[in-house]
Amino acid sequence: MEEVHNQLLKKSKKAKLEQFGKTISFLAIILIVAVVVAIFYFVASKGLATFFVDKVNFFEFLFGTEWSPGNVTEEGKQMVGALPMIAGSFIVTLLSAIVATPFAIGAAVFMTEISPKLGTKILQPVIELLVGIPSVVYGFIGLSVIVPAVRMTFGGSGFGLLAGTFVLFVMILPTVTSMTVDALKAVPRYYREASLALGATRWQTTYKVVLRAAVPGILTAVVFGMARAFGEALAIQMVIGNATLMPHNLITPASTLTSVLTMGIGNTIMGTLENNILWSLALLLLLMSLLFNILIRFIGRKGEMK
Repeated sequence: MEEVHNQLLKKSKKAKLEQFGKTISFLAIILIVAVVVAIFYFVASKGLATFFVDKVNFFEFLFGTEWSPGNVTEEGKQMVGALPMIAGSFIVTLLSAIVATPFAIGAAVFMTEISPKLGTKILQPVIELLVGIPSVVYGFIGLSVIVPAVRMTFGGSGFGLLAGTFVLFVMILPTVTSMTVDALKAVPRYYREASLALGATRWQTTYKVVLRAAVPGILTAVVFGMARAFGEALAIQMVIGNATLMPHNLITPASTLTSVLTMGIGNTIMGTLENNILWSLALLLLLMSLLFNILIRFIGRKGEMK
């Protein structure tokens, strides 16, 4: 009787395997959280040293327009104004998202509503190919094609925010398109059937029913694409001109947070003001990426509530 009781209380092999899997998953989650916290701590400790060790004024860093770390103005202030790079990052990100969104929505509508078979056979492989192209290839294409085209069409050197916008537009288009396709496919089929049953045309159904129902998913795709564009470094560095000046138009050389970081981080000595101020830019970039992720989750929850 006691043996039967022990057998009943003994865990089966499947239960032990399940417990082992839960333990491994929990340890993996702990490791991921620890790595993320370590990254935030490392970047924050380096970036905040600019303000607590080097005594740089935070508002002068955030809103200043002169960038030459290590040098001072006539008033004795450090020339560490990051506003030109912040403005450049936001301008190319917003413009590339504005240009990419109509193309992404149009391609997604064609692939899901107009010709799903043709879209699956032709457009889907093309989009997947664009996703897999390395950033440096986009940069070389921008340097060889887009910069000369901008120079011939609008004048100037060809380097600037406009060239960066075109490069980022091509880079984020596959991401935005793929996520928009998923958002349109997620719209229930009976939405379309009910609209058509009420006498709506195919276009009216697509425009007034399907697209409106997919708005949260499309917004998530756009914000995700903006996050991708905001963090891009190599391709944008090759075509924007890398001039740390306030952008006055779209065809003069400018810079972004990532372009300044990639050019300068390897040419500074750890612990100096020149190095710490670059870590401050990295911290700002990290916080903006976190903000984009929070915005994506917020839009996703709004869509679930609807």
